[in-house]
Amino acid sequence: MGARFPFSAVVGHDDLRTALLLNAVHPGIGGVLVRGEKGTAKSTVVRALAALLPELDVVPGCRFGCDPAAPADCPDGPHGPGVERRPARLVELPVGATEDRLIGSLDLERALTEGVRAYQPGLLAAAHRGVLYVDEVNLLHDHLVDLLLDAAAMGRAHVEREGVSVSHAASFLLVGTMNPEEGELRPQLLDRFGLTVSVRASRDVATRTEVVRRRLAYEADPEGFAARWEAEDAALAARIVVARSRLASVVLPDAELRRIAGICAAFEVDGMRADLVVARTATAHAAWRGADEVAEQDVEAAVRLALPHRKRRDPFDEPGLEEEQLDDALRQGEEAAREPGDDPDGPDDGGPDGSGPDGGGPDGSGPDGGGPDDGGSEPPDGPLGSTSDTDAPEGAGSPERTHAPAPAFRARLLQVPGVGEGAPGRRSRARARTGRVVRPSTVDGSGLHLIGTLAAAAPHQAGRGRTGPGLELRGEDLRRSVREGREGNLVLFAVDASGSMAARQRMSAVSGAVISLLRDAYQRRDKVGVVTFRGREAVVALPPTNSVDAAAARLRALRTGGRTPLADGLLRARRVLEVERVRDPRRRPLLVLLTDGRATASGTGGDPVRDALRAAALLAADGVASVVVDCESGHVRLGLAARVAGALEAACLRLEELSADQVAGVVRAVRAA
Repeated sequence: MGARFPFSAVVGHDDLRTALLLNAVHPGIGGVLVRGEKGTAKSTVVRALAALLPELDVVPGCRFGCDPAAPADCPDGPHGPGVERRPARLVELPVGATEDRLIGSLDLERALTEGVRAYQPGLLAAAHRGVLYVDEVNLLHDHLVDLLLDAAAMGRAHVEREGVSVSHAASFLLVGTMNPEEGELRPQLLDRFGLTVSVRASRDVATRTEVVRRRLAYEADPEGFAARWEAEDAALAARIVVARSRLASVVLPDAELRRIAGICAAFEVDGMRADLVVARTATAHAAWRGADEVAEQDVEAAVRLALPHRKRRDPFDEPGLEEEQLDDALRQGEEAAREPGDDPDGPDDGGPDGSGPDGGGPDGSGPDGGGPDDGGSEPPDGPLGSTSDTDAPEGAGSPERTHAPAPAFRARLLQVPGVGEGAPGRRSRARARTGRVVRPSTVDGSGLHLIGTLAAAAPHQAGRGRTGPGLELRGEDLRRSVREGREGNLVLFAVDASGSMAARQRMSAVSGAVISLLRDAYQRRDKVGVVTFRGREAVVALPPTNSVDAAAARLRALRTGGRTPLADGLLRARRVLEVERVRDPRRRPLLVLLTDGRATASGTGGDPVRDALRAAALLAADGVASVVVDCESGHVRLGLAARVAGALEAACLRLEELSADQVAGVVRAVRAA
C-alpha cells in the first residue's frame, strides 16, 4: 500500500481543512460531518489527517490505549509502570460492520478451548484517543448508530452480552462523510457531530486542472509525491501541537460568550450543545491563530461550521446557512455582546429617514416592501395555493394548479404483514443479523448462539471422553442465532392528482398527509418512490430512492387537474415494483394509494372502473401489500375507494385516520366510554 495523500497537497476545501484541524486542536469539539457529492475527495482529506495528529503516550500492552498520566477504569488494568509512544490511530468503521465488530464481544476461541470468559475489544476500543471514521455514515445501520450515540455521549463503551459485562473508555474524534443524494442522516446522530462542512467540486478551470495534476503525480509515485509535501505536513503537525499547548490559556471573554449565546438564540437551536460547540470551536480557532483570547472573527468562523446542520427544524429543510440569515444572527450576537446598559448609539428611534429598527420604510411598510397589512402572505392565486373551494370539472380544459401542503402530523405506523428479511430499518418485522434473539437453530440464523451450542454439547461430554476444562465440540452441536428485528421497506406512493382531487382544497390535505408519511419513512429508514396519475397517463414522479427529501420536493411541485386514469396509475405502480423486485429482492414493498376512488379515464379505451379493478387485482395477485387512503370528503361519500381497496385486498383508511394522535384519541375515548 502506498503512502497516504498528503494533507497539505489537497487543493481547495478550505472549510473542511479548517474543521478537521480545529478538531485536532480541541477533540472536545465533537467531530466533523462532511457532506458532498461523489468524487470530491472527502475520504482522501479525512484519511490524510491521521498523519498530522500528535503521537500518544500509552500504557505498554494495553489493548484500550490508556493514558499513563490519567489511567482510567480499564478491563486490562491495573497497569504497571512504563510508557510507550505510538501514532494516533484512524480507525475505519465499515457500513456493513456487525455489532460485535464495533463494541467487541466474547472471545469465542478462549471460551470454547479454555472454558473462560474473556473479552475481545472492538473498533471503539481501537479508536480511543484517535479518529473513528465512517464513510457513507448516512447508510450506517440503526443498531450501530445507537451504539455510536451512546459512546459519543458518555465517552465510554458498555458491553452487556453473552455473559460478558465490560466498560471501557471510548473517547474519539468522530468523522463521517456522506452523499446527501443517498439519503439524510438520522437527526440524533447528526446533532452529535460538532461541525459540518459541505464540499463540492470547484467549477474553476485552473483549480480543477491542479487537482488532476496532483492526483496523477501521486498515482505515478506515491512515496515521492508524499516526500515533496512532507515539510508542509510537518509544519502543520507542529502547529497543532503548539495550538494544543496554548488552548487552556486562551480566554473566552464574557462579551464573546454573550455573542455566542445571542447567535444561537437567534437560530433557535435545540438545547445547549450548539452554544458549547461554538464556544469550543472559537477557542480552538483563537489558539490556532496564536491569539490569547477569543475575538469576533473566531466566533464567526465557529458559527459557520457549527450551526448549518443544527438549524434544520424538519428532515426536509435544506441544510446550510444563508448569508442573510447569518448576518442577521451576527447582528443579534453583536447586540448581545454589549454590556447590559451599554448602548453607544443611544436609543434607536429610527434613522434620519424615519425608518424603524427593522429596516421598514417611512410609510410603516415591512422590510420586504409590503404594506402594513401585508403579513407576507401569498396572493390568493399564487403558485402555492388555490382559493377555489368548489368542485373543479375533470374535463380536459380544467385548470392545472399546485397546492400548499396542509400542516404535517405524526403518522400512524403502516406495516407490511408477515416477517421479511430486508434491509435494517424500523417499519416491519424481519429476520435480521441484529435485533432480539428469538431462538437457536441448526438450519438458519446468523452468528453463533453460544448458549444453545453449549447446551447441545453438554450432555455428550462424558461420552466424548472430556478430561480438561474445555468442551469437546462437534459439528452437530453448532447452533445459530435466529434474530428478529425491524426492516425498512420500499414505500411507493401512488397519488391521484386529477381534477376531482383538487376540489375543496382536498389536495392540500393529501399533500400534507403524504409529507407526514414521508417524514415517517425517513425516520424508519425506508426507500420511497412516487407515482402520480392525472389527465391521460400516469408518470413516475420519483423513482425509488433513499433520498426522502427529494420525494418531498417533487410532491410540493405536484400539479393537479384533468381526468382520473386510475387503472394507468395502478399499472404504472406495478411496473415500478416489478423492476425493484429484481433490483432489490429482499426489500418488501408497501403500496400507499391516495385517491377518492373515481376512475374517469383509461388508456385502453375500455370501461375506466372495470380496468381499475382489474389492475388492482393484478397487484393483489403479485402479493403486494397495499393501503388505500380514501381522500373523499364532504357529507355525501360514494365509497369508491373502498371498492378499489377490496380488489387490492388492502386496508382502507380515511385521510384523517393517518394521524397517530387522532387514532390514539379515539382509542382513549372508547376506553373511557
